[in-house]
Amino acid sequence: MRLLVTGAAGFIGSNFVRHWVERHPDDQVVAYDALTYAGNRPNLAPVEDRIRFVEADVCDLGAALAAMAESEVDTVVHFAAESHNSLAVLDPARFFRTNVLGTQTMLEAARRHGVSRFHHISTCEVYGDLDLDTDERFTEESPYRPRTPYNASKAGADHAVRAYGETFGLPVTITNCCNNYGPLQFPEKVIPLFTTRALDDQPLPLYRSTQNRREWLHVDDHCAAVEAVLERGRVGETYHVGSGVEANIEEIADLVLGTLGKPSSLKELVPDRPGHDRRYLLDSTKITQELGWEPEIPFGEGLAATVSWYADNRAWWEPLRARAPVVEAEWAAAR
Repeated sequence: MRLLVTGAAGFIGSNFVRHWVERHPDDQVVAYDALTYAGNRPNLAPVEDRIRFVEADVCDLGAALAAMAESEVDTVVHFAAESHNSLAVLDPARFFRTNVLGTQTMLEAARRHGVSRFHHISTCEVYGDLDLDTDERFTEESPYRPRTPYNASKAGADHAVRAYGETFGLPVTITNCCNNYGPLQFPEKVIPLFTTRALDDQPLPLYRSTQNRREWLHVDDHCAAVEAVLERGRVGETYHVGSGVEANIEEIADLVLGTLGKPSSLKELVPDRPGHDRRYLLDSTKITQELGWEPEIPFGEGLAATVSWYADNRAWWEPLRARAPVVEAEWAAAR
């Protein structure tokens, strides 16, 4: 394959590029990223000599077309997105620009260039939320009920992908994934945020709805799922990618503090953000039965390894702290 990977310097994108290059050494990979605050080119350092890097915006049609043409790209894997829910409350326009218009721009470039696959990375959050005490799970047939600007912008992107598939015959696939964790995640996200703050004996900001739950998947398992869809997935189909493992924010804080040997007194309650979803849980039966994918990394083991990675890589995350556009304990006041 000759892949163009958008958002390639971000958390999941960079892990995917590294995963693909290691498993498919004969393939060509174009890493496409605008290097906004969460994009970090050093994430690609281990494979820099085996890829082509293009610094460009997903809303730049000319740049996208040129990148595809110059490398004769046949597959686009679209990770690029604004994804910080709290920032979306403060600045929703940037989310609709990148997530909806940026996706449409990349779809148009892929259509004009004539790729053989456009794979779009989406989220469980497009479905809204679930009651804490229900046995329900979101399936690929669940209705879209986004509750926040971020959720809505990703839902809009999903609709654009399907529209290009139906209207123009673009060979598309979509994966909706649960919360990811692992190395190279920007320190604004909850597990690295808690870990890096705990390492410095700083308070861990917990939303007051401490029992709200998320489903957790290691980024390596997510990369393997996308690989399975690219290799064996049916064009036009959507696949859910989840682990079935849930944990609430207080459980995450306790696990991080316990791994580092830090006191529970570091936990600090902060106000919930508007539209704070209660729970997401995906039914991943389809990808397991059709493509044979299953998560391999147990949550406890993966979380401990992730916390250890941040403890060992202060030089990576410490400079990134200043880039974070929202401080969770203060964002409500700023709004």
